[in-house]
Amino acid sequence: MGTDISAWRPAVPGVVEVLHARFTDHAYPAHTHDAWTLLLVDSGTVTYGLDHREHGAPPASVTLLPPHVPHDGRNATAEGFRKRVLYLDTPALGADLVGAAVDHPAFADPALRLRVHQLHGVLRAGEGLAAEERLALVVDRLRAHLTRRSPAPPDPPRPGLAHELRDLLDARVTDGLTLADAATELAAGSGPAVGPERLVRAFTREFGIPPHRYLTGRRVDLARRLLLDGVPPAQVAPAVGFYDQAHLTRHFRRMLGTAPGAYARSGGRHRRAAP
Repeated sequence: MGTDISAWRPAVPGVVEVLHARFTDHAYPAHTHDAWTLLLVDSGTVTYGLDHREHGAPPASVTLLPPHVPHDGRNATAEGFRKRVLYLDTPALGADLVGAAVDHPAFADPALRLRVHQLHGVLRAGEGLAAEERLALVVDRLRAHLTRRSPAPPDPPRPGLAHELRDLLDARVTDGLTLADAATELAAGSGPAVGPERLVRAFTREFGIPPHRYLTGRRVDLARRLLLDGVPPAQVAPAVGFYDQAHLTRHFRRMLGTAPGAYARSGGRHRRAAP
């Protein structure tokens, strides 16, 4: 009673688990995780002990609990609390930042909170590349807080990086690729190692949209051609890289304002029989 939980393991590098939960009377005993715990409280207030100090996690803040450090947790109000949690692989931020997170586990940063909120949205929607992009930007901003530097410092120049990534995306429109794989391939090809966050920033700065939106647009373009050739939407979806017809329909409507089936039927009166 008073408990509602949804948990899953997304196929996104760096994310171990996602947890959405509502509690009214549950209190966590002292425990540890082998991953970073990135917490948003959406309603109510959570109080917790970390390294023998008491902290609060109100809805306006972002909380980051480091791996292997004991902590507990409980609601601070009678109505309980609702939270969303991302458990991130230890290498996502690095073990060298554990001490900084113990000293400063909470961030009053509206931009960071918005980015984490958006990351939860694309994870729930199953948008893998979009989730990688948002995770890279979230991690970059967390590192900025933990190392007390300004977020997103200027990248050392690498001319053509955005175009190199676009070439990779064009070659993998239907198969797709992760940002981590793209970074590995680009480093092996013609230059020094680049991180996912740098790829996202370079691509967005050059082309005005992030990589996942570019790839989605390419897939929708391919879908349009197949639909007008008479291929059924259920077959078009996997052929162009979408999970299923519902996934195709969601993006098709967003970009074109109509469903794939209606789009295909709209051209029927213009088709001519083959001679």
